[in-house]
Amino acid sequence: MVDEKYISEIVESVIKSIKPELPEKQLKGVFPTMTEALEAVQKAYKELKGYTVEQREKMIQKIRELTLKEAETMAIMGVEETGMGNVPHKIIKHQLVANKTPGTEDLSAKVMTGDCGMTLVEMGPYGVIGSITPSTNPSETVICNSMGMIAAGNAVVFNPHPNAKNVANYAVDLVNRAVLEAGGPENLVVSVYKPTMKTSDEMVKSPIVKLLVATGGPGVVKMLLSSGKKAIGAGAGNPPVIVDETADIAKAAKDIVDGSSFDNNLPCIAEKECFAVKSIADELISNMTKNGAYLLKGQDVERLKNICLVQKDGKYDINKKWVGKDAKLFLKELGINSDAKLIICEVDNSHPFIQVEMMMPILGIVRVNNIDEAIDLAVKAEHGNRHSAHIHSKNVDNLTRFAREVETTIFVKNAPSYAGIGAGGEGYTTFTIAGPTGEGLTAAHSFTRQRRCVLVDGFHIV
Repeated sequence: MVDEKYISEIVESVIKSIKPELPEKQLKGVFPTMTEALEAVQKAYKELKGYTVEQREKMIQKIRELTLKEAETMAIMGVEETGMGNVPHKIIKHQLVANKTPGTEDLSAKVMTGDCGMTLVEMGPYGVIGSITPSTNPSETVICNSMGMIAAGNAVVFNPHPNAKNVANYAVDLVNRAVLEAGGPENLVVSVYKPTMKTSDEMVKSPIVKLLVATGGPGVVKMLLSSGKKAIGAGAGNPPVIVDETADIAKAAKDIVDGSSFDNNLPCIAEKECFAVKSIADELISNMTKNGAYLLKGQDVERLKNICLVQKDGKYDINKKWVGKDAKLFLKELGINSDAKLIICEVDNSHPFIQVEMMMPILGIVRVNNIDEAIDLAVKAEHGNRHSAHIHSKNVDNLTRFAREVETTIFVKNAPSYAGIGAGGEGYTTFTIAGPTGEGLTAAHSFTRQRRCVLVDGFHIV
């Protein structure tokens, strides 16, 4: 566990170091204009082409080392700047990025031989990649993307979310410091001090940029897909979790509370709504309250809805002021004194707590008659995003059927949602989960293009 007292002692000094905006030229790879950033990163890419895969791996290892060393600093900066999430969980996220993001080992060649000779297919870089990063996981995404993209032989230009520019640019500086320490070129990843729609537009349209990668909402993904360039888009999700009568209810309750409350529900994979078979619903809710959840009832549910949601054209949308806030702050607003990490409440399926992607530590629970109804409602609540879904069950048929019907990129069984990105589960981690464009959990291989080399009548020795 993270030492909260230690964090509180250093938070003030860290905040002082990041306010006001970091002065220009203090951060490596961060430029006053996008034009300057693009010129610098193009030069860096040309230099990178002369480096070996082994040298690139040394750069990745140094990025891992500095990320672990400075995880606390970036976690504190992220919470202070964005007002979202919490420091202990953001530290864990940075550690996860450092330890479980694939490097050059993710690249592999394919060889085909026959009577006509040999054909070699290798994974080559695109060149300069343009990446748009979110405010929810700003430094984590910068570092994760940088590691995969550099491992694949690319250079990167970032346009961070304006509300998280300080911590994102600190991460850009960290990556460049690591690359230089490993003997790599300067400005291998770049950014701008004041990212805007204008700088984003310049990056997207620049002929220097050969591949676009966006981690964010549907709007930014749609913009990239209409650019005319190859694009990788990580879009929205509204992940449901189902609990049936065969589940280990005590474990399911703890797992759901832990997953849904992690970093105040900011991760796009986190449990956003729950469908519980009615025969075990009371037991599930009781166990949730024993594991850090607060059960909200009656008019307080409606009051909470009015706090965290707004209506636009007759439809509910999130109140951005409350995204990623601590559960206890919502409860305090309702006049309730509690240190709970998640708010739960029973609602019907049409309630906005079920249908809207909240990104707040609030979990609506719907009682259902059976697994058939649970799967039907869960698939509808996921809205076809095909992002993530979760289930707690010991019935293989139920597990299989839900997986087939929901068709999500990530499907977690009998574990907290974050197991889907390698935290307590097998497999690598990523903070760019490309459901809309189909790449899935991105890593170094996602940022490559296949190149075929054919030798006729040679190297066929059998």
